[in-house]
Amino acid sequence: MAHSQGHRKTSILLSLAVIVVALVTAFFVTAPGIVERSRNRIAAANLAPIGEDTRKLHESLEIVDMHSDTLMWKRDLLERAGRGHMDLPRLEDGNVALQVFSSVTKSPRGLNVEANTGDSDNITLLAMAQLQPPTTWTSLLQRSLYHAEKLEKAAENSNSHLMLIRSRSDLSELVAARQSGRQVTGALFSVEGLHNLEGDPGNVEALFDAGMRMAGFAHFFDNEMSGSMHGVEKGGLTDAGRQVFDDFERRGVIVDIAHVSPAAVSEILESATRPVVSSHGGVRGTCENNRNLSDEHIRGVADTGGVIGLGYWNAAVCDRSPAAVVDAIDHVINVGGLETAALGSDFDGSVTVGWDTSQIASITQELRDRGRSDDEIRAIMGGNTLRVLQEVLPE
Repeated sequence: MAHSQGHRKTSILLSLAVIVVALVTAFFVTAPGIVERSRNRIAAANLAPIGEDTRKLHESLEIVDMHSDTLMWKRDLLERAGRGHMDLPRLEDGNVALQVFSSVTKSPRGLNVEANTGDSDNITLLAMAQLQPPTTWTSLLQRSLYHAEKLEKAAENSNSHLMLIRSRSDLSELVAARQSGRQVTGALFSVEGLHNLEGDPGNVEALFDAGMRMAGFAHFFDNEMSGSMHGVEKGGLTDAGRQVFDDFERRGVIVDIAHVSPAAVSEILESATRPVVSSHGGVRGTCENNRNLSDEHIRGVADTGGVIGLGYWNAAVCDRSPAAVVDAIDHVINVGGLETAALGSDFDGSVTVGWDTSQIASITQELRDRGRSDDEIRAIMGGNTLRVLQEVLPE
């Protein structure tokens, strides 16, 4: 009898263990997708039909998007996904010539555009749930290096359809390949916030060697290098930040002022000897909030020869329509000149948008409907950004 009861208990324990393993496995398989579907949404938008003349023009453009956060999520860049906003097949559908892939390494709880501390982080749990390497659970630097490796592996496995852009010659090769009819999309690696340096300017070298060619000094909180427009102190560059800024200019890393505090933006623009960008966001002239650039800073970016990437989500342009995006583009042109306008979607950046990257021709159509010439549209949709990259990237 005792033997029978012991056998029954063992069977129950084994059954419970199997159930626990199955539940844990199901969590790690399904949770990342569930989280992303809730964060990267596409809302219904009234997109105008794409005219045949617009379609022909769009297919001839070299389109550049200066910001997406797709590397943060657990999915294959080379496969068409049923969630999120961007992957290589959809980039090809939208005729995007070059996509900047950002590394997001920290996001505070209770995220808002007014004031956040860096005392908490949502990305740590996401890294664990996605079964990223354990080194990424505790190190912000390792998270960025993991993202860089993920992008590099995607390019290696893409059968030459995804090309890493790390130099001016890479960029020239990309443009020449596309003009010859090859189906190839460029990929440039950036980082969003220098908290991933973990307080050490010397870590720039590791990120540069991993392919970083664009860098935002801050994200949603102040860090050891710069204040954030969404931080508590909102200070300027620190001494370490100035050292990193000089290092970026020397190496050919494009400086990105998105999310950076007004004080730090002013200092960067005054010190810049190369074009500076705002990779993604909006302008206060069409959407007044703490997230967006003032006219003074639009003119400052223009004075460096840089560009401003307009985003597609509500906080950037106060709507989710191509008309709102082009309103912001028009304002940048009115204040800073045609050569300053560019695109910066923030796709897959925990935002809700009205279209994914396969439908980016909706912006081309809106620009045409407003009477923009073909040459103006070429500049706005990517030509301006290609000019900046060709000027700043290393030889």
